[in-house]
Amino acid sequence: MPFLGIIAFCFLLLIVTTSSHASLDINVDPFIQYSPDSENGAVENVPKELHRQKRQVAAPGLSPKEYAIVIQINSTDMSLLEFIKDDLQNLSFPVEVSTSDAVANISSINITTVCSSISKNEVRCFCEPGYSWPAAVCHANPICPGTIPRAEEICDCLILLSSQESYCQHQPGGTSAFPIKMSVRLNVTFQDALRNSSSELYMKYTKDLEDAFTAGYKSLPGFISARVTGFRNGSVIVDYEVRAAPETYSQIGNANGDIAGLLNASYMLDSSSFFYSIEKAGESNFIVSPQDIFQGDTVIMKCERSFDTVNVTWWHSGLVISNSSRHLIHTEMTNGITKSILKITNVTQADTGFYICNFKEITLSYMVTFKITNNISITPIDIVSSEKMDVVCNGTKVLLSCCIAGDIQSFTSNWRTNEAINNYGTASNTTNCTEYTLHASQSHCPSDKSGTTITYTCELHTGHGAIASRDIQVTYFRVASVRIESSNSKAQVSEGRNFSLTCISDVSNYDNVVWQIQGKIIDQEPYINTMNSSTEARSVLTVNAITQAWNGTYICTFFQKFLQSSAYTTVEIVPLLAKQHIVLDPIEGFIQCDVSRALTCCTTRRENYNVTFTVQQREFIGVQATQGNQVCYLYNYTESCNSRTNVTVYCTFVNHIQDKVESFPMRLTVIPKNKVMCSDIIGVGEQGKQITKPCPDSKNVSGLSNPIRGNIIYGCIDSKWMVASNTCLSDQINTLFSAAESLVSGPQPTQQIATYLETLHNETGKEQEEINNSPANLNAVITILNLVSNISTEADPRIMTNFLSTVDIIVSNSTIPAWKKLNNQEKEKSSQLLNSVERFSQALQPVNNTIPSITNTNLQLQGIVIPENSTLDYNKTFTFSSSSNLSGNVLINSTKIQSLVPNTAIISVAFSTLRYILPMPNETDVVVNGLVMTTTVSQRHLQGFQIAQTFAKGNTSLRDPQCVFWNFSLSDGAGGWDGTGCQSKDNGDNVICICDHLTSFSILMSPYMESTSPGDPLQPLDYITYIGLSISLASLVLCIVIECLVWKSVTKNRTSYMRHVCILNIAVCLLIADVWFIVAAALQDTKKPVNGNVCIAATFFIHLFYLCVFFWMLATGLMLFYRLVFILHDTSKTIQKTVTYSLGYGCPLIIAVITIAVTYPQDAYRRENACWLNWENSKALLAFVIPALTIVAVNSIIAVVVIVKILRPAIGEKPSKQERNSLNQVIKSIGILTPLLGLTWGFGLATVIKDSSIVFHILFTLLNAFQGLFILVFGTLWDKKVQEALLNAYSFTRWSTQQAKSTSLDVSAPVFSMSSPFSGTLNNLFGKTGKYTVSSTDTCSSTEYTSNTYSLLQ
Repeated sequence: MPFLGIIAFCFLLLIVTTSSHASLDINVDPFIQYSPDSENGAVENVPKELHRQKRQVAAPGLSPKEYAIVIQINSTDMSLLEFIKDDLQNLSFPVEVSTSDAVANISSINITTVCSSISKNEVRCFCEPGYSWPAAVCHANPICPGTIPRAEEICDCLILLSSQESYCQHQPGGTSAFPIKMSVRLNVTFQDALRNSSSELYMKYTKDLEDAFTAGYKSLPGFISARVTGFRNGSVIVDYEVRAAPETYSQIGNANGDIAGLLNASYMLDSSSFFYSIEKAGESNFIVSPQDIFQGDTVIMKCERSFDTVNVTWWHSGLVISNSSRHLIHTEMTNGITKSILKITNVTQADTGFYICNFKEITLSYMVTFKITNNISITPIDIVSSEKMDVVCNGTKVLLSCCIAGDIQSFTSNWRTNEAINNYGTASNTTNCTEYTLHASQSHCPSDKSGTTITYTCELHTGHGAIASRDIQVTYFRVASVRIESSNSKAQVSEGRNFSLTCISDVSNYDNVVWQIQGKIIDQEPYINTMNSSTEARSVLTVNAITQAWNGTYICTFFQKFLQSSAYTTVEIVPLLAKQHIVLDPIEGFIQCDVSRALTCCTTRRENYNVTFTVQQREFIGVQATQGNQVCYLYNYTESCNSRTNVTVYCTFVNHIQDKVESFPMRLTVIPKNKVMCSDIIGVGEQGKQITKPCPDSKNVSGLSNPIRGNIIYGCIDSKWMVASNTCLSDQINTLFSAAESLVSGPQPTQQIATYLETLHNETGKEQEEINNSPANLNAVITILNLVSNISTEADPRIMTNFLSTVDIIVSNSTIPAWKKLNNQEKEKSSQLLNSVERFSQALQPVNNTIPSITNTNLQLQGIVIPENSTLDYNKTFTFSSSSNLSGNVLINSTKIQSLVPNTAIISVAFSTLRYILPMPNETDVVVNGLVMTTTVSQRHLQGFQIAQTFAKGNTSLRDPQCVFWNFSLSDGAGGWDGTGCQSKDNGDNVICICDHLTSFSILMSPYMESTSPGDPLQPLDYITYIGLSISLASLVLCIVIECLVWKSVTKNRTSYMRHVCILNIAVCLLIADVWFIVAAALQDTKKPVNGNVCIAATFFIHLFYLCVFFWMLATGLMLFYRLVFILHDTSKTIQKTVTYSLGYGCPLIIAVITIAVTYPQDAYRRENACWLNWENSKALLAFVIPALTIVAVNSIIAVVVIVKILRPAIGEKPSKQERNSLNQVIKSIGILTPLLGLTWGFGLATVIKDSSIVFHILFTLLNAFQGLFILVFGTLWDKKVQEALLNAYSFTRWSTQQAKSTSLDVSAPVFSMSSPFSGTLNNLFGKTGKYTVSSTDTCSSTEYTSNTYSLLQ
């Protein structure tokens, strides 16, 4: 039982800590013996192995268990016993001991057995008063010498073995021996051995003295024993104890005189030093007042005795009581009676316990102490009162009570209140409670006091100073009188009209107001506005453009905690069409004069309306007709041919409460019969004119018609109506649009927004193709997002994901062509979308103080909620790997964060594609060159709220960065970029923007290269380009002219023919490409947006004809390879021409057409501000780079083959001559083939490397700008046959000579070259020049064939 061990340990700690002998040598045996109390409370002397629980409780865990614990203490200093006895006498029992799982009370501690050693193996054990050895133990062991047994069956002292463990037991009843504490002095020197009870000297002194004491005191009445208890220094002072009858102390003086003669004279006993002390209990009066003591009382304790002494002390809990602020002791002696009074004021629980009143009579030879003890208990006044309560003032009876554990009659009770409300009750008492009864009627609760809390206090007085009280709070509520007033006295409101209901309560103090319609709670925002005054509260429900969803019974409820006060009213929403729901046919059209024209106004609503048509301020009644599930109203109108004015028609719908709505106008143009060129079911019209008709209805799954928003414009072309424009929405988007209107105008938008957004996202994804191809569908989705962004909602991941994913769909790259068209029609729509996302983000209400992060392909959202005492920066980074690794960062430092209200949400959204969607100002020369990032704060913030943003440049070649924000107020509300309040810092590949406000930001940069920026002076590369291009154009024209002049003279054999075919086509293609390049450069130099059809054409033809140049270079290289490798093989001229023309024009045409067909629908064919293939969005530039690099690689291989062939020795050549000729041929071949076969392309690759040397740019520009000159010189003028043909044609003297020359070996020097006459990034991927010569006769040997071919390179 570990808990008993804890109790034993506490006992030992109690003894040691209260003992004044701090240096005593104490040894506690390692075992603790315990046994339960016996039935009569005595402790059984049972061996420790048989100790067992004797008392078992009937209900375990409910009734306490009682134990008697035996503890053995070993010490060599016998004086310890006296100190322990003194300390135990001063203790107040019970002593409470608590642990984590139990509580115990130590009710008493008694010393039962005291043993001292008389030899190594034997001890002498005495029983303390009230205890003795049982008969069985007495018979089994020798009785101490000099001990007189008190009875036949019991004894007080035994001689036991040291190993025996036996203890005296309590002996109830009978006469106990009275202990008399005595001392005497021996006039001998004190020795330290007398301190050790085990020493021989100690045992000798003890035996001799006890023998003498026994012999001297045995004559005392009731003598039992005399034993030495210890020795003290002071000569030698012997402490001993005599046990005899209580009356013995008066005869001790006579017995003391016999002791000296009974003791050996060597002990030198001083007969005059005998002193004895007797303690007597009782024999005095102890009175406590009052008898029942409560905490806070004043207690008086009176102790008196017939004894003349002023030596009176009071003890409590082992401490002497002295006078203090709470304790007052007064002692007086009157007529031989000593009276001492202890007064304790304001007693507490600490004053509980035993109080001892000590009277002492002291003489030179003895001290008599009279001790009386009384135990007082202090009861706390524990009041159990009624809980605080809410009371309705409707005559309710309210009972308040304060109860205690005892009899309430012992107290005087009193009830009081703070009197905020004049409501008093009646007090009464029961056995242990005092009660206070209230009657709460409406007269006790004025309307302005409803909700007031009154404190009632019950006080209990004991009459002896103790006062206890409890407060009971009662809150009074008045049942409010509530009424509803309507803005429409008839309680009927036409659909589409505005109306309001005002709920008025005469109780102004309320917790909440709830409006319901048909049992469904109406959202607070944006409909309900509540205010109060000192006399009443008002809640106003306002609805603009009411719909059928608001039809029904309204209940307005004011809540005062649990109390509800309501009123209700019924409102009938009378159907009335909205103007946009009236379908007109026609919308705009023609009417043939003197011919009846049917005019219709239709609706899917089947309510009864009175419909009139207003034509030229004249009214006509429409005729109702049903068409499917539509209800149409018709009027056949005829206009005279004499009329020369246009006709405007309105139809007016009037419901049964006489509210009306007028349709949009129909506009008709009167035409005579002779001008009618188109006439069918669509209508009549003039040639080249247009009419506007409504969209055809769609059919739902039930076969019912649904009107579709939008219209169709027809044009009269060749006497037939052709669709010119169609803005009809798809069925699904049309349905989503109608649902969005119903949602935002209905009573529960906040509760339904999550479901709607999920549907919107799913259906928009399915309609992606429709949105890509129809600006009208795109416009509808933007309008839907704008509508739902006004609904405040929680930052729930599902809601946020569905909203932003819908945005992601409509800003994807595939929708950009539709955006371009939409911006031309309605420029403000892109701004409206951005504003919708900002509004949605700002209205998000954090859940659990978090903002979820959302990541989509084209936009990302991140945010935080600012905690209290935040010391962190707001730092968010966005990266779009799918958009040329665009990235951005938003930073707001902690100083600015700390200026915000705690729990403010900061949200940032980044867009990767919005830069292509937001329109640029007219006449602009800048582009958006980074992400568009918007940051919003949910709470108001101070002015000068600084934000730092870092934008990665989308195109690092652009310059002049400008930090801008989207200003929604520019361009008459369409919005535009504005640089106010922002500073920029160019940081290489990034731009840092620091702005003093929040909204949507990005960077604008100039699209011009540094070398060609408008307004800048021309750079060296510009001069090289312009001069080289001019020379190339002139050279190409001259080349073509020369080829035409000498064609017949130089194309007499098959090889020469094919060579000049290649040269001529290369020259023509390069000339056309350069002309289109000039056109593109002219468009760019105008500093105007290059987004017209001319730029698209320039891009296409530049791409096509530069590819033709490359492929004709490939054809020339392959022909050279064919002549070198397949020497004995020959093909016809027709086959060669077919192959070269297919390669030279067919392949480029296929590549160019496929490129524009794939990229143009996504508006990703050309660059935004240059007439060249796009790279950022579609990588269309690869359609030029890959073929060009492939051709350069093939021609490089051919050049290597040519050089290898040249290095082979010719037949009959000597080695030295061979080496000399080979070296010359290799040098010439490398010099000619490198530029003509495009091997100089390596310089172009070097120019695209960042921070490459200007040398590479200059070399590349020189090689490409003068490409036309290279073709003229190396391809035409170096050809000997061309030279001869020119001389023969224009020199008569050489004509006959040239005619006589043999033409068996025709030498030709075809040249292939490709130049790029423009600098900058548009030139970086163009080819280089190359040269080779091919010559052969149609019939020759292989050796001659090869030799002739080599000779062309000499």
